[in-house]
Amino acid sequence: MTKRWEGPLQQVDEFRWEIPQSYKPGMLTNAIVYADEAMMKHIREDFSLEQAANVATLPGIVGSSLAMPDIHWGYGFPIGGVAATRQADGLVSPGGVGFDINCGVRLLHTNLTVSEVKPKIAELVDAMFVAVPSGLGTKGKIRLRGKEIDEVLRKGARWAVESGYGEPSDLIHAEEGGEMKGADPDKISARAKERGVPQLGTLGSGNHFLEVQVVEEIYDAEAARVLGIEAVGQVTVFIHTGSRGLGYQVCDDYLKVMAGAVPRYGVVLPDRQLAGAPVRSPEGQDYLAAMAGAANYAWANRQAITHWVREAFGQVLRQSPRDLGMWLVYDVAHNIAKLETHPVKGKPTPLCVHRKGATRAFPPGHPEVPARYRGVGQPVLIPGDMGRYSYVAVGTEAAMRETWGSTCHGAGRRASRGAALRALKGVNILKRLEEQGITARVVSPRSLAEEASEAYKDVAEVVRVADGAGISRSVAKVRPLGVVKG
Repeated sequence: MTKRWEGPLQQVDEFRWEIPQSYKPGMLTNAIVYADEAMMKHIREDFSLEQAANVATLPGIVGSSLAMPDIHWGYGFPIGGVAATRQADGLVSPGGVGFDINCGVRLLHTNLTVSEVKPKIAELVDAMFVAVPSGLGTKGKIRLRGKEIDEVLRKGARWAVESGYGEPSDLIHAEEGGEMKGADPDKISARAKERGVPQLGTLGSGNHFLEVQVVEEIYDAEAARVLGIEAVGQVTVFIHTGSRGLGYQVCDDYLKVMAGAVPRYGVVLPDRQLAGAPVRSPEGQDYLAAMAGAANYAWANRQAITHWVREAFGQVLRQSPRDLGMWLVYDVAHNIAKLETHPVKGKPTPLCVHRKGATRAFPPGHPEVPARYRGVGQPVLIPGDMGRYSYVAVGTEAAMRETWGSTCHGAGRRASRGAALRALKGVNILKRLEEQGITARVVSPRSLAEEASEAYKDVAEVVRVADGAGISRSVAKVRPLGVVKG
């Protein structure tokens, strides 16, 4: 078997490629991939494009099967995959959300400058490393009692704020207000809850991180000002994590449910990993209610971590977080399915929009964009790797027309964790980061090799494609000063 995908690709323009509907039986539409020519050579090295074509077979799909420029191999859907299905007769697929439900990123503003933070960066990273439990299977500091986990699953970030982890103003600047409606804890298994109870308020492992950053470039001064990015040299913070073991278990549980639902509803799919059920079926509704609960858990998780990051800054810099200007700019979800209404052939149509490794990118004026940002569009947070840079962008009208208001979510892996470990055997990643002026703290040095720059695409190229295609607009680039990894 070939190790490269050799299927048909037609270049539409500089940033768009098409896999035609005629490629394979069962495709109900085409697939559109956002990439440039150089990037496409690497994308062909795995079979994520085959997955994008498979997504085009989903019952009820409308528009194209979409792949963002950070596309890579995933479970069922490619990571970087977006697809909308009609609520009336379409399928919802857990593979279109992924195992880490509502893995996402939040951006914290500060009044600090790099000259104020750099002398304290080692102390600051140490304080965050102590304050926020991290690593595989880590237990957190929050002790949930009795049915309290159900309140977390219903309320999300609001539960955390009501419990003293943050301020009510934090909820204004989170997607869905940090609380997705329709969550039903009764649709989440006891095993998932057992996994979630001890892990609330933990960072986890893999690509999850806390990062202290400095603004390196500003591309849109007005949008940056609205987002609180005032000047080059300003310090910001990224928090990247998700729903931990609870979200994984929810996905695993419902993949089994969906495997049984596929024959029951007469669904024919080219890949069993795409298993799903009609959106309005009992199985589909149960999954969406459980997924919403897992998404809320992730928002509560990031909210608690936000509180401890603020405390760490306050402790090291001997000022209150409020005096340091540590307000939440925004929080975005990267792995989620949303019930949204979009025009299809000119008619408003209720859809189920799957965004797996993709960021919502709603345009200026959209009512779901917080009032502060409505003039410039929804903030979009695009993390890169820990050795280079990340980006802040905003949503666009083109994204609403082409991608159901979606854009890329990060750099996207270029090498598997195993391949990265083999390629970087003997390389002291910690020392290399220090030589780049980046202070890192990690539970296991092994994870640094897995997450090294060589394992990822250059996020600058990913963002350039998204910006060139018009599905998001770049606002600023930030560079890491200090990183905490699980």
